[in-house]
Amino acid sequence: MPSYNGLLTSLALEFAYFCDLARLRERAARGTGVIMRFERVRPRQKAGFQPLKSGEITPDFLDRTIRALKRWRFDIISMDEVCQRAVTLGLPRRFVCLTFDGAYKDLITSAYPVLSKHGVPFTVYVPTAFPDGLGEAWWLALAEVIARETRVSLVMDRKELRYTIRTTSEKYQLFGFLDGWLRSLPPPDLSSAIKDLCRRYSVDLPALSRDASMDWGDLSRLAVDPLVTIGSASVNYPILSNLRDVDALREMTMGRAVAQAALHRDVRHFAYPFGDRASWRRQHAAMSAEAGFASAASAMPGIVEPAGRTNLHALPRIAWDGRRRSLRAMHAILSGTTFGLLTSSR
Repeated sequence: MPSYNGLLTSLALEFAYFCDLARLRERAARGTGVIMRFERVRPRQKAGFQPLKSGEITPDFLDRTIRALKRWRFDIISMDEVCQRAVTLGLPRRFVCLTFDGAYKDLITSAYPVLSKHGVPFTVYVPTAFPDGLGEAWWLALAEVIARETRVSLVMDRKELRYTIRTTSEKYQLFGFLDGWLRSLPPPDLSSAIKDLCRRYSVDLPALSRDASMDWGDLSRLAVDPLVTIGSASVNYPILSNLRDVDALREMTMGRAVAQAALHRDVRHFAYPFGDRASWRRQHAAMSAEAGFASAASAMPGIVEPAGRTNLHALPRIAWDGRRRSLRAMHAILSGTTFGLLTSSR
């Protein structure tokens, strides 16, 4: 459900486009580029309650996006080439790198046919517990419970709490509250809390997580394509800032080791799980380098600048909000004029 701030942001992006601010900024910042972050790609869903809609685009929108990037004369490049351009002096053309987080099943069923048709490179970041069938997509389970029920009870801080959620608005409010609470918990407590909620409301968390995720067969199919880069997103996709440093480093190193063993190739690139300001800290950038990664991508908005001005282990990315369908807004965002708006609207 779009927020008031989100509507204002969309209007501001349209205004920037029509005022030609995007083009002015683009001419002033040539040689730089943008990494775009997507999550799910699947046909539009009809349900009224879609709390994760911001992380979804349709195959048609992906197709339109790629056509527009080519029309706007962006170079669409791999993550390896991003690393090269980031340490090179100014280049004549701007670039975009397409990345996909979460290794969702619909990447190979809905996105890959579009990407292959256009012959463009892209990167997928894999949390390795999920293709093994061991990951817990707690955010999907939370959304399913709230979508199905009109009353929800759970234990929070040793107290039994009950919520009535008959309207869509009430469901969005509860999802936002519980999502924030779960994100604040250490991984063992988060796992216990979501498993308790799933038991109460008969949600099969392991099956839900497996069905939503690619398996190693899917990833092996992608890995043989020279246009596909397989990166790591840890093992269990935890919020790294909730872990001790030694555990965060283990998540990084083990995620890389598992992916390399399964795919028989070097895994050089990493994405911080969730990637927003609250989910990782400055020391994690040093850890990602220690774990052997050539780059580490966040979900903090910004431009990749040349000549070594961007930290390769704290790369900014534009996390595209799937509730926006305007290519004019995308052009304004890619110009770099509106990153402050993106930060304030999330």
